[in-house]
Amino acid sequence: MQINPYLIFNGDCEAAFKFYEQCLRGKIEAMMRFGETPAGDHVPKDCHDKIIHTRLEVGDQVLMGSDTTPAHPYKGISGCSVSLNVDSIAEAERVFAALADKGSVQMPLEKTFWAARFGMLTDRFGVPWMVNCEKDQ
Repeated sequence: MQINPYLIFNGDCEAAFKFYEQCLRGKIEAMMRFGETPAGDHVPKDCHDKIIHTRLEVGDQVLMGSDTTPAHPYKGISGCSVSLNVDSIAEAERVFAALADKGSVQMPLEKTFWAARFGMLTDRFGVPWMVNCEKDQ
């Protein structure tokens, strides 16, 4: 069993996942638009270019997402974070800086009592992230 985060966006899912593809060095395996599916008949025409489902593979992990529609107003993401556990300090620093670009840092990436590096940020799309590296390399 895998637990995979599924992120909901307010029209910028495609831009967010292209950003994550670069930051996380993953590969977008699927990106479907509302207008390309039978769901297109059930949403306003101005939603047809929005993303109904996307899937980003990062190693053996998956991050998925979609845009919302007017029938389900966007309320933002709160009460959770996407947590990344990386194997080196250098990778923690790289991915933290990449995700923080044009976002906001809540806790700078630094040594903690449990980790060689840990930091918290919200990216430019409003998604909260935690970056954790337990190895002292």
